[in-house]
Amino acid sequence: MKNIIKKFTSAALITSVIMGAGCAKIDQFGKTNQDPNGITTPVPSALLTNVESGIGGLAAVLRTAVYAQYIAENQYTEVSLYSLPLVEMSGTYSGVGTPANLNDLQTIINYNSDPKTAGAASVDGTNANQIAIARILKAFIFWQTTDRWGDIPYSEALKGAANLTPKFDKQEDIYFDLLKELKEAASSFDVGTPIKGDIIFNGNTAQWARTANSMRMVMAMRLANKYPAAGGKAAIEFANAAAAVTGHITANADNFTVVYPGAGYKNPWFLTYETRDDYASSKTMGDVLNGLGDTRLSAFGTNAVMFPYGLTRDLAIQYGNSVGNGQSRVLRADLRTATSPVVVISAATVLLARAEGKERGWIAGGTAGAEADYAAGIAQSFAQWGLTLPGTYLTGPANYQTGAGVPGSIGAGAAPYDNYRTADNNIQDAATTTPLARIALQRWIAGFPNGNEGWAVQRRTGVPNLKTTRFKSGPFVTRYVYGNTDYGLNKANTEEAAARIGGDKQDTKVWWDL
Repeated sequence: MKNIIKKFTSAALITSVIMGAGCAKIDQFGKTNQDPNGITTPVPSALLTNVESGIGGLAAVLRTAVYAQYIAENQYTEVSLYSLPLVEMSGTYSGVGTPANLNDLQTIINYNSDPKTAGAASVDGTNANQIAIARILKAFIFWQTTDRWGDIPYSEALKGAANLTPKFDKQEDIYFDLLKELKEAASSFDVGTPIKGDIIFNGNTAQWARTANSMRMVMAMRLANKYPAAGGKAAIEFANAAAAVTGHITANADNFTVVYPGAGYKNPWFLTYETRDDYASSKTMGDVLNGLGDTRLSAFGTNAVMFPYGLTRDLAIQYGNSVGNGQSRVLRADLRTATSPVVVISAATVLLARAEGKERGWIAGGTAGAEADYAAGIAQSFAQWGLTLPGTYLTGPANYQTGAGVPGSIGAGAAPYDNYRTADNNIQDAATTTPLARIALQRWIAGFPNGNEGWAVQRRTGVPNLKTTRFKSGPFVTRYVYGNTDYGLNKANTEEAAARIGGDKQDTKVWWDL
């Protein structure tokens, strides 16, 4: 995997020049268009800014938003028809033009760790704090990558010429090492010189520690099907993170959020519609929100005309024409500007994970505590979108104790757009018969429009009960398949990984997905 293992060369050097150094706003890095051949050493603050500017894009992956049925394709419908997800992962590790790449973070760690360069690196903040932030971001990117592909290069990746063909680690091993990395990083901050180049928290190490602990909680909950027991491996990791003295995210003010200046760096959902118009609000999400009497629908789209998911191209174009191209676009226009923020990890997600931890008996609080966190998480989700939780919301279909959710059909259009129908035994629903299912449904809603999170929640819990469209071209997608670069440049290790997981197929499940 040539791009994965190459040393810090042109990509990082070009990044250093383009991004500049020592500032805390993205737009301050737009006028340093110098000759990259003049750069001989990395600038950690520039590399950090570059990576952070791309983190929002990892929370706005169109393909996974389609798989979560948050959004629908309204012209080119191959992804929602489950065509082969042959997607390259190499750019995530390193690549020119790929902001959120792991190689830049490894360079920050190496440069601040090497006694020969640590002194120069400390100009951008204490070595310990730079390393800690880089480790947290590195863990986040690896987490997002392994959740999409499963087994990936990890322990032998980012070694440069020392290893040109890294092995693919088991996802189980990756998960537990990432949990260790986050725990160690959160406890390693010092009170020295503030970090430069941090455009997410502006060097606030307390917020970085809370983010790391929150990531650990959400990651540990991914493992609930593998280790469901209180006192089991997942429960221990979850409880340790929830009890960390540095805290976790419980209010929107502490959300892990990327803010865009608009000039040079724009909100990725804004960019989705800047030059194209082939994504719409999914009728699946619309039916769930309408069934719950959920006013978040007013924020999640531009209007109430939801688009049936998984139509053929001809039917999709026909449906668009039938509504005068008036279908809802993803996110209300004022929430999808060039400068709109992207929330990567929200208080709602963490509080709902904590509710599940209490309901499972992983941490103290019991059902009463779980219900309180459930209500708080939903309230924070509404507030995140500038809305107030309706007074009757928690007494109806979303009631923690008795709420039925949306047991009727969701996402189905009227003929000829009947993508899900009884004749095919293919009806989708969002029924909730247990508190855990109610938490799962609210987790899926609160994740919007972050498809990585919504897709992961749905795969783990089965809520909502999503099916393949009757127009499908392939089976339900539960993972990406390895790319041509993997097979071309790291053939033996890629084939070994494919055999170990039961075949490199789109319906082979990742390790935590039972």
